[in-house]
Amino acid sequence: MLEEYINNRVKEKDILLMTHIVLGYPSLDDSFKIVEAMVAAGVDLMELQIPFSEPIADGPVILRANQASLAAGTTVRECFDFAKTVTSTFGIPFLFMSYYNILYQYNIERFADAMVKAGIKGAIVPDIPPEEGRDYIAAMKHRRLSPVFIFSPTTPEGRMRYIAENGGGFIYCVARKGVTGDNTDFSTTLDDYLSTCRSATSLPLALGFGVKDKADIDFLRGKVDIAVIGTQTIRVVEEKGVSSVGDFVSGLRS
Repeated sequence: MLEEYINNRVKEKDILLMTHIVLGYPSLDDSFKIVEAMVAAGVDLMELQIPFSEPIADGPVILRANQASLAAGTTVRECFDFAKTVTSTFGIPFLFMSYYNILYQYNIERFADAMVKAGIKGAIVPDIPPEEGRDYIAAMKHRRLSPVFIFSPTTPEGRMRYIAENGGGFIYCVARKGVTGDNTDFSTTLDDYLSTCRSATSLPLALGFGVKDKADIDFLRGKVDIAVIGTQTIRVVEEKGVSSVGDFVSGLRS
């Protein structure tokens, strides 16, 4: 299971690295090249975002990538096919990230079955709270898949505990209010928040929203188990091309 993998991995590294790509951006062929480069550069796990027309948790960079992928005709079926290819090729866990409308339209049980067949270990669905996701949670846990839920700096500790009881794999802690891609103040102001997160759950903690370079990751060592790089890798693709992704990720590890 995903939680076991993470707990074993953090015995070897003081912080893990999870990256995020939008499937079909710039193309599905390029998506595979990006995954290949990231794995070779030492990424420990990866989010594969199924593109959606209204990604409400995402900022303008990831929004553009979603729109470009959809405009190119990327389908959910192609995302499952892509997932099956990368999970059978590379030895790290992959998760889906998307929005609940896609799962609902596909059918929750069918979606979970297709995840298992594709080798996906879990999902991050930011717009479904536990109270409204009973069918989703049951379908995931019945198949030993991890429904990853989210803490934010405004989440009360009691609410964190309730969320964590329904989750699996790890908890995704967002570093601040707002959407992905904005600047985050990596300073001691995060310490109290992350301490509360840690006391609220025994699940591993990941932190994302604004992690962009090695200095941010170094700051998070000892505070969380996983640093999440999302928007910044898409910026690298936009500004320098697909071939630059490997060097960028390697620099985060050096």
